[in-house]
Amino acid sequence: MPDPSSLRDSTQIILPQQALCGLETQLDDEFTVTIFDENEEYCRIIGSPIEIKQVNDFLARHGVSLP
Repeated sequence: MPDPSSLRDSTQIILPQQALCGLETQLDDEFTVTIFDENEEYCRIIGSPIEIKQVNDFLARHGVSLP
């Protein structure tokens, strides 16, 4: 049985909210993901492993460094 933390890592991205400034609309339009505001500092992007990989690539192209 797979480790739950490895599955969670492949289906979500947690970023500071400032990192997504101006990109949320594009993410919503281009990908099938859900963006949750965790608190005033962080947000969580949740989607399928394929979508999360594509979102990772998109964010990297737009200069967002991932933790």
